[in-house]
Amino acid sequence: MIEKPQSFVVREECEKAAWQHGFRRVLGERDGWAGFGSTTAQGTIWLAAVGKQGPWFLALDHAGVEAELGLAPADIPGPGIARHAFDKLGALYTVLPRLYQLAASLPDAPLHAFQTKVAGMPRTTEAERLVVQRIGQDIFRAGLMDYWQGSCPLTGITDPALLRASHIVPWAECGSDAERLDVHNGLLLSALWDAAFDRGLVTFNDEGEPQFSQTLSDVARAELRWHKPLPLTERHRAHLARHRAQFFDRCAT
Repeated sequence: MIEKPQSFVVREECEKAAWQHGFRRVLGERDGWAGFGSTTAQGTIWLAAVGKQGPWFLALDHAGVEAELGLAPADIPGPGIARHAFDKLGALYTVLPRLYQLAASLPDAPLHAFQTKVAGMPRTTEAERLVVQRIGQDIFRAGLMDYWQGSCPLTGITDPALLRASHIVPWAECGSDAERLDVHNGLLLSALWDAAFDRGLVTFNDEGEPQFSQTLSDVARAELRWHKPLPLTERHRAHLARHRAQFFDRCAT
């Protein structure tokens, strides 16, 4: 049974955990659950505990995030669409940073940021359209940096200057701004991998393993080193299926 209302210690620990991980809007307590939001990430989280020694509980209303966090649901009533239990406060702390990154890069979060930033901007001339496109690409890159935690998932490279925001379905081929800005239509790749992917010299299968074009030289293939497959969601796989069908090998010929 969770503590309700929260004691001073539990309330302070919940606020500290939320504040340190980007959820800094205090939304109040309801039935022992303290709610928190963010100005930069979507959704609401709720934190609760049985007592100051735990166990601790996290409730979410972020659809689709639970699978990527790899958390088992807890059989406990409460707010949100999913709830999870942690024996120790430290275990909760290990989950919150990734939760914030995912919440900040949910499909419509970059789109909303883009629409807000370009509202009222002219798009009559080619130069004006390029300015709007650059704003969108910068927001898309920021979303990918959050989603992939600032690291190329193939190589582990973390130097920002060497990382590229790679569209799976190219910007010009997307049917809407929502698709252009969807982080699941993108990969954060090191510069060499990005060049090969953009030119259709490499793609990825549903397991996240590279597939190389027959036109790629043995030397180039040897330099495209990778340590592990891409961790993909179903939305990644859907976009990659289109990449394999429409863009793989075609740009290379």
